[in-house]
Amino acid sequence: MVMGLRRPSAARTAPLPGADPAETTAGDARIGSWALAVWLLLLTVAVVLLDTFTGNDLPLIPLLVVLPALASVFCTVRQTTGVAVWVTLVVVGSRIASTGAFWDVVFLIGFTALASALGVVACAARIRHATEVARLRSAAVALQRQILRPLPIVTRQVCAHGFYEPIEEDRFVGGDIYEVVQSPHGTRVIIGDVQGKGLPAIGTGFAALGAFREAAVREPDLTAVAGAVEDAVVRHNAFSAETGDAERFVTALLLGFDGGDRVRAVNCGHLLPWLLHDGAASAVDLHRTSVPLGIAELGGEARTAEWIDFLPGAALMVFTDGVTEARDATGDFYPFAERLGRWAGRGPDEVLKELQSDLQTFSGGVRRDDVAVLVLERPPAAGGAAPCPDAGTGEPAPQHP
Repeated sequence: MVMGLRRPSAARTAPLPGADPAETTAGDARIGSWALAVWLLLLTVAVVLLDTFTGNDLPLIPLLVVLPALASVFCTVRQTTGVAVWVTLVVVGSRIASTGAFWDVVFLIGFTALASALGVVACAARIRHATEVARLRSAAVALQRQILRPLPIVTRQVCAHGFYEPIEEDRFVGGDIYEVVQSPHGTRVIIGDVQGKGLPAIGTGFAALGAFREAAVREPDLTAVAGAVEDAVVRHNAFSAETGDAERFVTALLLGFDGGDRVRAVNCGHLLPWLLHDGAASAVDLHRTSVPLGIAELGGEARTAEWIDFLPGAALMVFTDGVTEARDATGDFYPFAERLGRWAGRGPDEVLKELQSDLQTFSGGVRRDDVAVLVLERPPAAGGAAPCPDAGTGEPAPQHP
């Protein structure tokens, strides 16, 4: 399954050996210690000077108590403690030198110490919560990566290149899925997107993947494979309803490769595939798109398969809506068709690298959905599962009999 992004801080350092990465990330400062010290000194000098000019009629020194509260939002516990101690010392020093009533001075010093301590406690609570959320995100992404096999995947009929980028923000964790299975009936491929976000989406995606892996080998007909995945999603939804979770559906595209010049396709509400051939890119027009998996009873018609031309030298690109629905800073959608047309004459690995880099640049590194992309082509050697080069290393990819 494929599952915002936190911009790196200038103060971030490499975690110590043995340190918890989630805790290290959550505890990173958003402002450097030197910058904090400069701003703290300037604000203190400004408040003290204003307090001197206004005199006892309008004491401004008490305004410094807001600094530990502000530091607790942006700083580490150590930095917040330093700010709290500094503010307390400044207030104590200024009030001892003043001529105010004794109990007024004691009250102000006590209030400053209490507010400073609360700022430190609030900072520690914020970091503790952020650490728990970071651990949950890390666990969810690790679970997704274990469920999905690494790319490329090679079978006797297909070499599947691609990339998968999960969102690691807790409320945006998604359920993009993909799989390539060698079966007695040829190679079966699925790419899908679970409705909604969060950990429940991962569960639905896992149910769909498990059913596909089993049915792809067992069922001779691709529509029967789609039916098996449909049943699995329906059963998972029934269980989710019993436990109080929302029911979900899965948009998916299933493909069947038998080594010939045509590919069998069953589209369950998913984005259309694109054909890369002779230096051109074009969307494949499927006329028999059915409803997503999990809600077949609402469609009223049985799922049907159709054929896609897959001539020698051609490649099919399939993807999830994290590609087409990516936005830039102005809110415009990613111009997928235009950009893909520029790279259509290149090899699959080059197309994928350009697409991945261009998406990152276009969105400014801020994404709101998972991204899964597969480019499917014939293995280089006809009639055998010749290894395709790994997009990342240039080495032959592992074969899947």
